[in-house]
Amino acid sequence: MKPTRMALSPMALSPMYEAKADIVANVWKILAHVGDAVAKGDTIAVLETMKMEIPVFAEADGTIASIVAKEGTIVQEGDVIAIVGDAV
Repeated sequence: MKPTRMALSPMALSPMYEAKADIVANVWKILAHVGDAVAKGDTIAVLETMKMEIPVFAEADGTIASIVAKEGTIVQEGDVIAIVGDAV
């Protein structure tokens, strides 16, 4: 019997998720940097809208792979703030 090969996507090898904005807001402060380890519930960034601060939390343990949003810019609901990969 021949062994079978299964093609794996890069996502299967390195699970990642996107931390996204929940609301239209100004990116007030980016707290995490590329390469930082984050734990579930850590604040990655803080958005500001209508004088309210809205934290963007890490959904799971991991490492910041990319910061997409820039401080001082406006993001729409669903825009990616950061990409978090596997914990190192």
